[in-house]
Amino acid sequence: MSAQKKYRCGHLAIVGRPNVGKSTLLNHLIGQKISIVSRKAQTTRHRITGVLTRPGEQFIFVDTPGFQMRHKNALNRLMNRGVSQVLDDVDAVLLVIEAGRFNEDDKRILAMIPPDKTVLLVINKIDRLADKKRLLPFMADMAKAFPFAEIVPVCAAKGDGGKELLDAAARHLPEAAPLFGEDDLTDRSERFLAAEFLREKLFRRLGDELPYGMTVEIERFEEEGELRRINAAIIVDKPAHKAIVIGKGGEQLKAIASDARRDLEKLLGGKVFLEVWVKVKGGWADDERALKSLGYE
Repeated sequence: MSAQKKYRCGHLAIVGRPNVGKSTLLNHLIGQKISIVSRKAQTTRHRITGVLTRPGEQFIFVDTPGFQMRHKNALNRLMNRGVSQVLDDVDAVLLVIEAGRFNEDDKRILAMIPPDKTVLLVINKIDRLADKKRLLPFMADMAKAFPFAEIVPVCAAKGDGGKELLDAAARHLPEAAPLFGEDDLTDRSERFLAAEFLREKLFRRLGDELPYGMTVEIERFEEEGELRRINAAIIVDKPAHKAIVIGKGGEQLKAIASDARRDLEKLLGGKVFLEVWVKVKGGWADDERALKSLGYE
């Protein structure tokens, strides 16, 4: 690295309304799956930090839950509060919207960003525009609507536009020493990621039946060389939900656990022994004490 070029390192929040592709974008940017994704809104419930280091610069991305404008239980209040705290602490903000769409919820989120923050607009899902000629006029309209520092079109699901977005974001990193090692991908523990990966599989398999009434608690996480032994409890709100998660003859629960185990073994690079069961805790999503005991901030 030349003497003229100083190291740059900074925190960038990824924000947007639910289901615009924030977690998919984070996974694409850092080149590894650390944030869970599904087609269901509100899949992400925690702040996930992803780290990418390039020569001379380090990006610390904070993937946030989508701002929940409609449902007002304790879980959503905690998630919205967490997003607001992130916005106060970061160096710049990546506001993610869908190509060709900028609705009232997007406007509300933009208004919540502190006025002193640098905001980059990320226009995701450009592949879904039926008329590709609409993209440039849409970008021009967005440039008139707000003084975005950068406007970058991407397709996170297909991996398009990632380098251009990183190059744009790098221009707004402050001069600072790196905070993580070159090979670090996240500040989250393996225990935390185990819970998230299991919760993703619940959303993928049961999201239509139990969209928000489930969470996961890791009760035991032990390492034995390359082997991880994990005991996890799936928390549901009602006894009837427990039967749905377990499925006929236990087949649903078995499939969920198998899917999660395969993803964890790929991420962790070793064998995973995963034992999963289901518990009923009525009202957990509207009980702040219960939420904090389950790891919600």
